[in-house]
Amino acid sequence: MAGKTLFEIHTIRGLFRGESLILNMPKFLIVAATKEEIQPLIKHFNVALQGAEGLFESDSEIELSVLITGVGMVNTAYYLGRYSHNLYDYIINAGICGAFNRTIKIGEVVNVVEDSFSEMGAEDDTNFIKYVDLNLGGKTIFQNQVTVDFTYLDELKKVKGITVNKVHGNEDSIRTITNLFSPDIESMEGAAFFRGCNRLSENYFQVRAVSNYVEKRDKSKWDIPLAINNLNNFCITLINDLNT
Repeated sequence: MAGKTLFEIHTIRGLFRGESLILNMPKFLIVAATKEEIQPLIKHFNVALQGAEGLFESDSEIELSVLITGVGMVNTAYYLGRYSHNLYDYIINAGICGAFNRTIKIGEVVNVVEDSFSEMGAEDDTNFIKYVDLNLGGKTIFQNQVTVDFTYLDELKKVKGITVNKVHGNEDSIRTITNLFSPDIESMEGAAFFRGCNRLSENYFQVRAVSNYVEKRDKSKWDIPLAINNLNNFCITLINDLNT
């Protein structure tokens, strides 16, 4: 049954057994670093959070879980590994981000199709050696995986991200990282999400809304409320569409 979602497989098996057709609805997992980034979605799908981090279930007609990991790639990898025994039809990493690419508008929701651990490598005096050039094996660049057509997702701008422990706010370091990787956006979790999803779902993808441009830190230019509003409106619409 290659290429089938869990939802389709459950339905097909039920038909083969001659059972009355009771559809198993698709299962969604929303992964976010903080509850604040997806608070409107949490409220919309009536998800009761019992703590700051962990896996929480929706009390709605949609089979939806929310995984709050905490900020950063290590926390993201830890929680995805902790709940790796669970399988889902769709896993969505939702969050805000900073944009290097000035053609992306503040508040715009983007589809991050590729993400990398840009900090992995070595220093050679003032030069940075990329991990791939160290010949140590393994990967630092990961992609989303989508096996079905998503009309709403396809309408988003496709971008390339980097995942960092320290977000950029210095003109020299911004120039260096741009020359090395040509990223469109940066986050603190994206590549870890892609890396951890390989065995959890056939469909996993990362959507983010831009809250600020990557530049010398000036929070007066940021618009986190706009980014959160647009991100959640998109995710709610997408989930409802996929659930029909």
